[in-house]
Amino acid sequence: MDKKIYLEAEDGEKLEFFVEEETRINGTSYLLVSDSDDEDEEANAYILKDMSADGDDLAEYEMVEDEVELDAVFRVFQQMLEDVDLRS
Repeated sequence: MDKKIYLEAEDGEKLEFFVEEETRINGTSYLLVSDSDDEDEEANAYILKDMSADGDDLAEYEMVEDEVELDAVFRVFQQMLEDVDLRS
């Protein structure tokens, strides 16, 4: 997937992420993103939750921090990527 998204941090800094996978669980959309698409560089992965209301012009995402939710969503992404060669 070659999709990039840009988020604005609370301090106004613009952050670039690369969408690795996306899914919908119980009506909520989640993105698995990384901070690099360079195969030679180690990347950090994050799970973002879509907090947008229906009809919003722009999507609003926040990082999933709740451990139970994070673990559950991580397992879904893990199953989705099971057959994909993840960079080690």
